[in-house]
Amino acid sequence: MKKALPVGIENFEDMRTNGYYYVDKTLFIKELLDLKGKVNLFTRPRRFGKTLNLSMLRYFFEDTGDAEKNAQNRELFDGLKIIGAGEPYVSQMGRYPVMNLTLKSAKQEDFETAYYTIQAEIANEFDRHRDIIEQGKEKLTEKEYGQYISIADEKADRKLLQSALKLFSKCMQKVTGRNTIILLDEYDVPLENAYFRGFYDKMVGFIRSLFESALKTNDSLQFAVITGCLRISKESIFTGLNHLRIISVLDRKYSEHFGFTELEVLQMMGYYGVEGRFPTMKEWYDGYAFGDTEVYNPWSVINFMFDLWADSNAFPRPYWINTSSNDIIKDMVARADRETKGQIEKLLEGGTLDIQVHEEVTYGDMHSNGENLWNFLYFTGYLTKESEYFKESAVFLRARIPNTEVKTIYQSTIMNWLKDRIKKEDFRGLYRAMEGGDAARMGEILTGQLFHTISFYDSAENFYHGFLAGILSQSEDYMVKSNRESGNGRSDIMVKSPSLRGRSFVLELKVSDSIDNLEEDAEKALQQIYDKKYMEELRAEGYKKIDCYGVAFYRKDCEVRFGEGQG
Repeated sequence: MKKALPVGIENFEDMRTNGYYYVDKTLFIKELLDLKGKVNLFTRPRRFGKTLNLSMLRYFFEDTGDAEKNAQNRELFDGLKIIGAGEPYVSQMGRYPVMNLTLKSAKQEDFETAYYTIQAEIANEFDRHRDIIEQGKEKLTEKEYGQYISIADEKADRKLLQSALKLFSKCMQKVTGRNTIILLDEYDVPLENAYFRGFYDKMVGFIRSLFESALKTNDSLQFAVITGCLRISKESIFTGLNHLRIISVLDRKYSEHFGFTELEVLQMMGYYGVEGRFPTMKEWYDGYAFGDTEVYNPWSVINFMFDLWADSNAFPRPYWINTSSNDIIKDMVARADRETKGQIEKLLEGGTLDIQVHEEVTYGDMHSNGENLWNFLYFTGYLTKESEYFKESAVFLRARIPNTEVKTIYQSTIMNWLKDRIKKEDFRGLYRAMEGGDAARMGEILTGQLFHTISFYDSAENFYHGFLAGILSQSEDYMVKSNRESGNGRSDIMVKSPSLRGRSFVLELKVSDSIDNLEEDAEKALQQIYDKKYMEELRAEGYKKIDCYGVAFYRKDCEVRFGEGQG
């Protein structure tokens, strides 16, 4: 039997003991020990293996206080690359207390609820080490022991909780004689959530206090590894933390440890016997560049592999859209001015943007200028680096959309925004023009709408069909039937009154290759209605008054031709 694919498995012990396919990233441990960073912040897009890697670090380094459990943890690494790295690395196994804290659950509606979830996560880690503390409590002061138990029992006040990580390290050092390793996963999730929900300043203050106590002047700290999607500026979170080492997607160090390399993807596809689908895998899920390493989105690769294992002809899908917060994209589209809309369209056409790198940002900076917005999209995985260059004492990127999967996220977000925008518009003028046979006025109104939207042209027919069907659906007096998906030889769109005595319309769309062909293509669309007898369906239903429109689009321009159904 083949090993199971680890869809959503983020616990290293679960991965190794329950027979899942594991892409060996244990040399991350070697590089971490070699480079000896005291506080290491790794910024990578969501779902690129950060949580699993921190879980791996926990099981490698942690002294659980139980010899049998430590031995079981060592067995988890049998046959993996770190064991072959040599005794200097293997000797570090099971030596340290480890605080493994995730902040991803702090994505909540308000500050108090988010704070409570963080309190619960901290309490869980304190409780997980309770036996160690109980066995050595005589080495602690009465106050230290009381504070520790108070946090473990979720009874600590906010002031005590803010110093919890430092207290944990101090107590563990006293009891075990070893400094603590602190692992903080998804540190920026509560900050991103708080920004979009309106309590950013409160959350920044709490997270800053939590981090300062643990990372700034903590003599009981062995080292810390922090992961997140963005590098929030030192001034807002990591105040005075001079020994912070930041490893972003630009860095060449650690570049192959998050995400899958092409060789790892090929090996996985070979194991499951679906190598023939590699071109599709590459088109949809490759395209990221971390340092100089080509990287695939691991979440999407595993999910597509899961589907391919069941059906080798399975279609690819945008798996990442359902797991990653797309609020940044939604916010960008909603706020986009004419220049930004043009830049988005350029990216969707496969073009690039040159942006100056700003690694230290805050969520509040996102819309202060275009450079910050594009930096956000780059560091969160919605753009990738095609190349980089140095100019005027600054680093610049030539950025593009990474792959087909991410492009579909932009497109679906734009279409949802377009639908919302259309709902707020008054299109009675368009319907009056359509009822009056005024094709020129219809063309003017549709062109005006196109001018204000964000278009994408690689799947132009779907875009324009959704655009026109969405606008026509706003009338309370007509029903709109979209036939595009059926592929049954019917017209693109039918519009009809609920009453058979009322009006009805047939619309056929064409997408032109150039502006010069607009008029001709509108005529062809109209003629197609007659040639293929698209009116017959409405006649068969009993409609007497049927008008026909041929509509042609080229980028932001539209041409409409009118004809009576009796023609």
